[in-house]
Amino acid sequence: MELQFVGSGDAFGSGGRFNTCFQVRHGQGSFLIDCGASTMVALRRWGIEPNSIDAIVISHLHGDHFGGLPFFILEAQLVSRRTAPLVIAGPPGLRTRLETAMETFFPGSTKVERRFAVEVQEMQPRVPHRIGAIEVTPHLMKHPCGAPPFALRIAVESKVVCYSGDTEWVDELAEAARGADLFVAEAYSSAKPIKFHLDYAVLSAQLPSIGAKRVIVTHMGPEMLERRRSLDCEAAEDGMVISI
Repeated sequence: MELQFVGSGDAFGSGGRFNTCFQVRHGQGSFLIDCGASTMVALRRWGIEPNSIDAIVISHLHGDHFGGLPFFILEAQLVSRRTAPLVIAGPPGLRTRLETAMETFFPGSTKVERRFAVEVQEMQPRVPHRIGAIEVTPHLMKHPCGAPPFALRIAVESKVVCYSGDTEWVDELAEAARGADLFVAEAYSSAKPIKFHLDYAVLSAQLPSIGAKRVIVTHMGPEMLERRRSLDCEAAEDGMVISI
C-alpha cells in the first residue's frame, strides 16, 4: 500500500506547494484524503488518473481541503468521462456546502445529468463508516470552519492511517492516532502557538504517548518549511510517495 502527497501545503501556497491532498493506493483501488482547491492541477502534475480514484474523504470544509471537489466532479463528467460511482465522505454539512460551491463556481452544474453517481456521505464523530474497502472513523477536532472538523482514522486492509486535519491540540487527536502505522499531522508552525492549528513543539511532545509507527508532518507554514530538514520526524514534500 502506498500514500502519495499530491499536495502538502497550507492554504496560502507557502513554499509553492499544492493544497492538501493525499492519494492512498491499496490492493482494491485508491482514494483521496482531502481535495484542496489545487488538486486537479496537482493530479495532472504527478500523472494520477482521476478515474482511478474510488472515493474522496474530507477532513473539514475549508477551501484548501475540500475546494477541489467541484473541479474534480466536472472534470470527471466532461473530460475523463467517468462512469464508475464516486463516494465523497466528510463532515455533516458537506452536501450543502458542496452544492453551494459548485453553483458559485459553475452555475447550473448541479442540475446537469451525469454519467456516474456521486454519493455524498456525511459522517458522525467516533462512528466507524464503511466506504468501499476502507473504514473511516472521524474524531472531532478544534478548527472553526462552519461544520465539525475531523481527524480521520482510516483502516485499509491490515493498516491504519491517521490524518490530523487542521486543529489545535485536543486530547482526542491522541486517540485518533494511537498506534497508527502512519500518522500524517499538521505542523503549521515550529513553536509559536497559532490559534486552531498545531505547532511542532506541542505535537512532538505528544508523539511518545501516541505511539504511531511513522509520523510525517504536513501543512507547514514558512517557518516550518525552513527547518523541515532538522526535525525528529519526516516532513512531507509534494509528490512524495511512501510505502505503508
